[in-house]
Amino acid sequence: MKNLNKASEILKTSLLLGLTSFGGPAAHIGYFREEYVKKKKWLDDKMYADIVALCQFLPGPASSQVGIAIGLMRGGLLGGILSWIGFTLPSVLLLMGFAWLISSSGSFDIGWIKGLKIVAVAVVAHALLGMGKSLTPDRPRITIALATAILTVLIPTAVGQIAIIAGAGLIGFGLYRKEEAPVPASIHLSFGKRTGVAAWTIFFVLLIGIPAIRSYFHNATIAIFDTFYRVGSIVFGGGHVVLPMLEREVVPAGWMDAETFIAGYGAAQAVPGPLFTLSGYLGQLMNGPSGAVVAVVAMFLPSFLLVIGTLPFWSAIRSKIGIQAALKGVNAGVVGILLAALYDPVFTSSIIQPIDFAIAVIAFGLLQYYKVAPWLVVLVTAILGALSHLFFG
Repeated sequence: MKNLNKASEILKTSLLLGLTSFGGPAAHIGYFREEYVKKKKWLDDKMYADIVALCQFLPGPASSQVGIAIGLMRGGLLGGILSWIGFTLPSVLLLMGFAWLISSSGSFDIGWIKGLKIVAVAVVAHALLGMGKSLTPDRPRITIALATAILTVLIPTAVGQIAIIAGAGLIGFGLYRKEEAPVPASIHLSFGKRTGVAAWTIFFVLLIGIPAIRSYFHNATIAIFDTFYRVGSIVFGGGHVVLPMLEREVVPAGWMDAETFIAGYGAAQAVPGPLFTLSGYLGQLMNGPSGAVVAVVAMFLPSFLLVIGTLPFWSAIRSKIGIQAALKGVNAGVVGILLAALYDPVFTSSIIQPIDFAIAVIAFGLLQYYKVAPWLVVLVTAILGALSHLFFG
């Protein structure tokens, strides 16, 4: 009964996040922190930042991987699966619906989504203040965060981001390696290193084996699985980086034209949840509902395997004094990356007119000072955004 209640709580919490987490990966990190750290208290800010930093290093959708990791820590393998289902299912179903709409009418209007983009500004700013207090308590770490933010804006590439995080870790190691480090809270997992090794093995076997199988069997399901699994395995830098990779896979192959692909990308930004659920839209157009299911599973399966394969070893690695020193720098770097994301793409893509900024200020005030529930702030901001679009365009 206890395990059943825990599983139910994981699914319920992640589903709420899947229905309300608009704004892209940076905003998702803010929503997750509010729900899992501040409200549920399933982990503290330091552990949360450690998980965020780990997922930034892995290929795939970082915010989804953070949710999967928290689900694994809370409820084992089932908890990880339920966490993923709750967070991704709403946007998958919406995007499958968009695909049906596109194939039926050829167009749709997402002007009403304006407020849902604006709320991301408030969510990221709110998370930035909270994480900054915990993870940058002294001048050296504040300096690391500011430098990281500047470099991230100036070098907006996936490779650059990984190098910046690694650099922050090296600085942290140099500054804090001689300090006495507290014993870190252990990550309680229901599986061990053998499961981790098995997950890594499956990851590479599929990555190498599926393309070979595809070359012998000309089957739509195998082709879709191969396409999305391969992209999900090698993409660094989040959802916006996956766009050109997927376009090169599905448009030249004749699955759809470029205009239909871009329409789906616009739809993916108009719904809550991870941008990688664009795979549901593409799979639906490629081979109907079964194609959508195959595409979504293949797109996120690498993330599951990588997180399951890494977490058991992460528990041992992060307990070392030198690693803890490096993590102080890395966690400060995560704050800097969040600060950079607040500017681009969150602010630059959402705040176009003065009225947009006014709505963002209202949303931030509701979150930061009036302690209004995030889902309600999303609703209020969506209404304000719709009214703004109606009267100001």
